[in-house]
Amino acid sequence: MADDNQFKKVISHAKEYGYVFQSSEIYDGLSAVYDYAQNGVELKNNIRDYWWKAMVQMNENIVGIDTAIFMHPTIWKASGHVDAFNDPLIDNKDSKKRYRADVLIEDYCAKIESKINKEVSKAAKRFGDAFNKEEFVSTNPRVLGYFEKINTILTRMGNSLESEDLADVKALIEELEIADPLTGSKNWTDVKQFNLMFGTKLGASAEHAMDLYLRPETAQGIFVNFLNVQKTGRMKIPFGIAQTGKAFRNEIVARQFIFRMREFEQMEMQFFIKPGTQKEWYEHWKETRMKWHLSLGMGADNYRFHDHEKLAHYADAASDIEFKFPFGFKELEGIHSRTDFDLKAHEEFSGKKLQYFDHEENKSYTPYVLETSIGLDRMFLAVFSNALTEEALDNNTTRTVLKLPAVLAPTKAAILPLVKKDGLPEIARKIVEELKWDFNVAYDEKDAVGRRYRRQDANGTPFCITVDHDTKTDNTVTIRHRDTMEQQRVKIEDLKAIIKQEVDVKNWLMKM
Repeated sequence: MADDNQFKKVISHAKEYGYVFQSSEIYDGLSAVYDYAQNGVELKNNIRDYWWKAMVQMNENIVGIDTAIFMHPTIWKASGHVDAFNDPLIDNKDSKKRYRADVLIEDYCAKIESKINKEVSKAAKRFGDAFNKEEFVSTNPRVLGYFEKINTILTRMGNSLESEDLADVKALIEELEIADPLTGSKNWTDVKQFNLMFGTKLGASAEHAMDLYLRPETAQGIFVNFLNVQKTGRMKIPFGIAQTGKAFRNEIVARQFIFRMREFEQMEMQFFIKPGTQKEWYEHWKETRMKWHLSLGMGADNYRFHDHEKLAHYADAASDIEFKFPFGFKELEGIHSRTDFDLKAHEEFSGKKLQYFDHEENKSYTPYVLETSIGLDRMFLAVFSNALTEEALDNNTTRTVLKLPAVLAPTKAAILPLVKKDGLPEIARKIVEELKWDFNVAYDEKDAVGRRYRRQDANGTPFCITVDHDTKTDNTVTIRHRDTMEQQRVKIEDLKAIIKQEVDVKNWLMKM
């Protein structure tokens, strides 16, 4: 269920604490384009690093690559993006606003889901400890009716989009009496397809320039380098190629802050496998990727799988890992069984063979591909929105705390001299100099120490280390834990080990 108030707080907090800024803000900005600020870039880098270590460093048969944004235009013809990379758009004649038709229908179904959740909540209160959620959901006539309605709607939409029956998509919107979210108007235009790729040119002069596209995804750079990587790395099937990087889509209906942007970053891995083994590898990567998400401790209830009713023309299975954002469950990561479509398409359009010679079977074949694809910006939003909390304290006050997973936090510890005199700042600076080789740390001496604690809470810093007058005599400091506000006295020489225990990537990934 959407929480608009919480989402507004997320957007406001992201700016106030230096995480995300509107791009070109002093020129009134660009729609759906954002800049990552001083703390945001650290969080983003840490998420990327956490993914890379789990995907590449911890797997002997997966290697990384970094391909160019500019690619030969025929690549996008071969991949199907020139002809089929479209969104179904619909305009409201009264508000003049444009929407994705499929999103309007999915949002309608999300409202039905909220009715299911209400029925479950009411039943849970009524039956108390004796309540069996699974039994209730699978037997309650009203809930079953809601599920049937959702399935009927999504199946019809999927079939209509698959067959490009856009008239039926509009008819479905009208039959469901879906209204413009802003004005309530139901006066809709026909549904039309809109290609999402940005066009550009390459060349020294306009008359001789080549028409290019900014890449709408990073996967194709992996496919066209399949043989280069396989041969130079002496890779054996099964093996994977991973990549992170920018992609660009001309989203007409860009919305929901950094959830849907025109310039964004992907973290993708294409896993090349023997034909016929795709089912087992599909299940393997679904399980593995969910374990990666759960290792961050953001709550199993905030994740769910959504298997696709409508499959892309090249896929034989597809599922999304959805996350509970403030605006409801939405796609965070996709796991797709792409068959051999990509390599065969590039073989056909390039005239070059892209096959794997299997020495064990003494034959060549075109590998099948299992893809995992996650939006880095969406992962950032998931982590940030889940972490932002307001807590009531015992003294009848509240604190705003950003409970980021410590492994991802931009700043791991803040070093605070109790006062700006008596040699305390010098000791604090020395601690900073010692710790900064291993962790990103901050020094803060402005305001009362309580205010500084609150500031670091809101900034997501897991530890505050306070240097006081006792430090001068016993070489100990007070370390305060962000989430519990617990304070303990420790020796300065023990700080590194204490912080490392909480923020070390190994300790988090071992939870997988």
